Amino acid sequence: MKPRPHFAHPVHELIQKRWSPRAFSAQPVEEDEIMVLLEAARWAASANNEQPWRFIYATQAQTERYGKLFACLSPFNQVWAKTAPVLMMTLVKTHFARNNQPNRWALHDLGLAVGNLTTQASALDLYVHNMGGFSVETARQLFDLPADIEPVTMIAIGYLGDPDQLPETLRERELAQGQRKPIAELVLE
Repeated sequence: MKPRPHFAHPVHELIQKRWSPRAFSAQPVEEDEIMVLLEAARWAASANNEQPWRFIYATQAQTERYGKLFACLSPFNQVWAKTAPVLMMTLVKTHFARNNQPNRWALHDLGLAVGNLTTQASALDLYVHNMGGFSVETARQLFDLPADIEPVTMIAIGYLGDPDQLPETLRERELAQGQRKPIAELVLE
């Protein structure tokens, strides 16, 4: 098992439990659980209550949409993400609905929504792995996205799997203790 990281200060168990595995179990994630994750995301804070986040997801049982999401991933991420029971794309609406002005906080607000989704996943014993390695162009083509909807990240969601299913280099990373920069390095004076 992956060793727990050292926390400099006490944080909630759900935050302690969170990490981004690459080995996922074949156990399906039920639609009701996905709805709970999306409900958690829905209640994130956002600038002017705009809620600019959007999601496209599929379970492995939804083969056509899952295949499209999988095709968006970089080859590196395809190596391990193929076992994830759920793939999800995160997107933002880039302009405010009320005045069509650019929403410069949209990415921040999406991050809050994904943070809520991730914490809720921890409560359900699900794990989330966010990915930047994907093709925005492929996403635009496969999903016929409007100009004001911008793909941002991809997410793999599922239950923990066996690290032995991974190639050796990824297995080593899977089992390594998590590290973070010290707080003093993150807070600017």
